[in-house]
Amino acid sequence: MIVSALSLTDFRNYASAEVELVAGPNLFVGSNGQGKTNLVESLGYLSTLGSHRVSTEQAMIRQGADAAVIRARLRHDGRELLLEVQLNRAGANRAMLNRNEIKVRELPRYVSTVLFAPEDLALVRGEPAGRRRFLDELLVLRTPRISGVIADYERVLRQRNSLLKSARASGVREGQLGTLEVWDERLVALGSELIEARGRLVDELRPEVSAAYIAVAGDDHRAALASRLSILGGDPDADGDSSVATGGALSPAGVDGAGIDATEAAVRFRESLDRLRRSELDRGVTLVGPHRDDLLLELNGMPARGYASHGESWSFALALKLASAAVLRRESTAGDPVLILDDVFAELDESRRTRLAEAVADFEQVLITAAVFGDVPERLAHHTVRIEAGRIVGGEEDR
Repeated sequence: MIVSALSLTDFRNYASAEVELVAGPNLFVGSNGQGKTNLVESLGYLSTLGSHRVSTEQAMIRQGADAAVIRARLRHDGRELLLEVQLNRAGANRAMLNRNEIKVRELPRYVSTVLFAPEDLALVRGEPAGRRRFLDELLVLRTPRISGVIADYERVLRQRNSLLKSARASGVREGQLGTLEVWDERLVALGSELIEARGRLVDELRPEVSAAYIAVAGDDHRAALASRLSILGGDPDADGDSSVATGGALSPAGVDGAGIDATEAAVRFRESLDRLRRSELDRGVTLVGPHRDDLLLELNGMPARGYASHGESWSFALALKLASAAVLRRESTAGDPVLILDDVFAELDESRRTRLAEAVADFEQVLITAAVFGDVPERLAHHTVRIEAGRIVGGEEDR
């Protein structure tokens, strides 16, 4: 899949912008704060219906404007599509495909992107919630219907937590809360499906992450993944990452849960809910389920979180995103996902820059942002767009 043109109206700092894109690498160059990331953020929104920088769509609408519009022309196998979305300050957003209105939630069916940004360093160094979100976003890109499972699980979780809090406040005893069992069944059914889907995904990511890490870092530090499941006794949100606390490898309670199927997950889920019922009523919160799981990352037999150097952490975060792109391209009937590298090369030494350029060379389309032209290897800089204060001020330029 190729994005041949991108158009913005009142998006971020762009009153209006039109940019032509080509197959292969596309480099956006400009000083910090000029709007490079805003361009790639707009394309990422079409794929994920969200931003990698902010949680609210209102921040993406230009100050003083009532709405922002993103238009992208896509091309694959001789077929052209025009996707449009209007983000409104008031009222529902609107989306169109070839000038015909569609539901906004259908947009990711037509465009797939994998974006790496400096914020993704938190995948290695940050909290479990970010790694859970990473897996779930990739699941939705690959299987859009899973978004409904995730949304339903979160809704049931909120209802169950509300019931637990009410029970704690009113002093209801454990045996007097029959309504809780109804929510338990829904939580188990939805949560077990999500646990199985995440587990299959982790299995698929493992070899891709290992290969991508070697490609970027140039060394085999035995990059590995494991699932820590709260239904098996692991709870990173309760006691922190115990693999870091103990200084051990991926061997805390609840590891490794990858490969568990929904039937087994459901049995273990129910057992955990029964075991923790008293504690949940005391605390007024659900203490077990996929909302309390983690994806553990390992280098050389040690947890990357807390042990990896800055360069190793960057390489691992990049490997996770390159592995995601590899998984998506393997199953896609619409071609490769568009690979977006936002402000990456400035953080890499010369050897890692060269290796990353080689690793992404065979993707159908790559979008790159950089503040300094010379930070990006020459092979990725043949089609360059210069940006200044929310304006496209220059086109292709030779080095």
